[in-house]
Amino acid sequence: MASDIQMPGPVCLIENTNTQLVVNPEALKILSAITQPVVVVAIVGLYRTGKSYLMNKLAGKKKGFSLGSTVRSHTKGIWMWCVPHPKKPKYTLVLLDTEGLGDVEKGDNQNDSWIFALAILLSSTFVYNSMGTINQQAMDQLHYVTELTDKIRAKSSPDANEVEDSADFVRFFPDFVWTLRDFSLKLELDGQRISPDEYLENSLKLKQGTSHKDKNFNQPRHCIRNFFPKKKCFTFSPPTHWKKLDQLETMQDDELEPEFMEEAADFCSYIFSNSKVKTLSGGIQVNGPRLETLVVTYINTISSGDLPCMENAILALAQIENSAAVKKAMAHYDQQMAEKVELPTETLQELLDLHMASEKEAIEVFMKNSFKDVDHLFQNELAAQLEKRRNDFCKENMKASSDRCSALLKDIFHSLEGHIKEGVYSKPGGYHLLMQTMNALKIKYLQEPRKGIQSEEVLQTYLRSKESVIDAILQTDQTLTEKDKEIEVQRVKAESAEAAAKMLEEMQKKNQQMMEEKEKSYQEHLKQLTEKMEQERAQLMAEHERVLALKLQEKEKLEKEGHQIESRKIQREIENLKEEMAGLKERCTLI
Repeated sequence: MASDIQMPGPVCLIENTNTQLVVNPEALKILSAITQPVVVVAIVGLYRTGKSYLMNKLAGKKKGFSLGSTVRSHTKGIWMWCVPHPKKPKYTLVLLDTEGLGDVEKGDNQNDSWIFALAILLSSTFVYNSMGTINQQAMDQLHYVTELTDKIRAKSSPDANEVEDSADFVRFFPDFVWTLRDFSLKLELDGQRISPDEYLENSLKLKQGTSHKDKNFNQPRHCIRNFFPKKKCFTFSPPTHWKKLDQLETMQDDELEPEFMEEAADFCSYIFSNSKVKTLSGGIQVNGPRLETLVVTYINTISSGDLPCMENAILALAQIENSAAVKKAMAHYDQQMAEKVELPTETLQELLDLHMASEKEAIEVFMKNSFKDVDHLFQNELAAQLEKRRNDFCKENMKASSDRCSALLKDIFHSLEGHIKEGVYSKPGGYHLLMQTMNALKIKYLQEPRKGIQSEEVLQTYLRSKESVIDAILQTDQTLTEKDKEIEVQRVKAESAEAAAKMLEEMQKKNQQMMEEKEKSYQEHLKQLTEKMEQERAQLMAEHERVLALKLQEKEKLEKEGHQIESRKIQREIENLKEEMAGLKERCTLI
C-alpha cells in the first residue's frame, strides 16, 4: 500500500457475530498490501463514550468510524482504518476502533474481555477512553486489565511453577493512554496545579492493607503500573452541549468548544509524534502482512479454545516469513547467476567464485528477511538448496563443456576422418603424415577459447577412439622398420599414460576445490549467522535493560509508598531479569 493511497473508510477487521469472533477476509487483503511498517493505535472503553470521534480525528476525517448517538452500541467487533502516517511518510497508521465495552444487550462479558485483550495484542499504543474522573468506579470498569493474565500468555513454556511475571508482559505490551472525557475537576493536588500525567500517577497509587477491599482497589492499579511500559493521560472538556452530541459528525470545528478542540489537537499531536511502530520481541518491526498473520493466529487460537500466546504468534509468523526468506534468497541467487555465468566456464574455479559471490548475497538476503529461525532449520534448508544449485551448475558446466568440445572436435577433425576413410594414410609414409596432421589439428583444437573444464578429457577420449585405426596405419607403413614401429608404440603408450596421469591430477584438483568451496560456504553461513545472532542478542539485551529500568523505577515507587510486599515481588522479577541478562552476555553463537 503506497503512502499516498488511503482507504476511503474503515472496514471491519474482526467481526463479532453471535459472540463469535471472525476475521474479515477483505480487511486481511488490505493489510497484506501494506509493505510499510505500521503504527497501530487501538481504542477501547465503555460504549457511548466518544471513542470513534477521537479515531476519526486521528484519521483526519469528520466521518468514518460510526459515532452512534443512541444508547445502543454501534461498533461491533474491531474496525480498522489504514491511513498514511501524517508525520512519518515511510509508515502507515493503522487505527483500530473496538465495540463499546459493557453493552447490556450483549449479555456476554467474556466477549468484552477478548476484545480488550486483542486490542492490546495488536496495538503499539492502547487508548482507554472513559467518562469523568479516575475514581473507583472508573477502575472497576477497567477490570478487564486484571483478567489479562487469564486471557494472554507471554511464553509458550513459562517457568516450572507455570507463573509468568509482569516482566514477561511489559516487553510485549503497548504504551497506555487514558483519555478522560467530559472531565470537570480542577487538576490540583494539595493546592498545587498538576498535569494530567501527574493526576494519573496519583490515581494509580496503591492502598496499604491486605483486606479483600484493599486487594480489589489495588489490583487494576497494580496491573496498569506493571504491564504497560509507558503511561499517558489526557483530559477533555465536553465538546458541546449534550443535546447536540448527535450532530457531532456534521458540526464545524468553530461550533465546538475551543478548549475541547485544543485538547483534541494535543491528543492527536501526541499520538502522531510518540506512538511507536508495532514491534515484536527482538526488534522485529511489523508491517501489513505481519499484522495480518498476528490477527489470524490470535483469532484461530481463541476460536480453538486456547489462550493467545505472544511467543507462539511470533514463531508462527517466523515460520511463514522464514520460508519466504529462503525463496527470496534463492530467487536472488538464481538472478545473480543468470546474469554472471556463461557456460562453459574456462575453469572450475571461475564457476565456484561466481557461485560463492552469489551465495554470499543470497545468505545476506535471507538474514535480512528472516528471524527466530529456531535451530537454524531454514538456514540449513537454504544451505542445502544452495549446495544443490552449485552441484547442478557444475554438472551443467561439464555437459556444456563436453558438448562444445565434442562439436569442436567433430568440426576440426572432420577432414581427417574423411581422409582416413579414403585411405589417404594407408600408404608408405602415411603414418608420419597422419601424425603431422593430427598434431596440427590438436594445436588448432587447443587454441579454441572457452572449451571449459572437459577440454582435455574429451580430446583424450577422442584420441583413444582412434588408437586402433592409427595402430593399423602404423603397422602397414612399409617405410618404417619393426624397431621404428616398436619405438612409436612405446611413445604413444607413454603419451597416453602421461595424459591419464594429468587427468587424474586434474580430477584430484577439482575434488580439492569442491571441498574448499564447501568449507568456504560453511564459514560464510557461520559468519553471517554469528553477526545476526549478535545483533539479536544486543536487541534482546536492550529490551531487558529497558524492562529492568522500568522495574527499578516501580520498585522505588513502591518503597516510597511503603508497599514492602509488592516491592519484594518486584525485586524477584528484577533478579530474574538480571539472570537472563547474564545468560545473554555469556551466550555462545554456534551454527
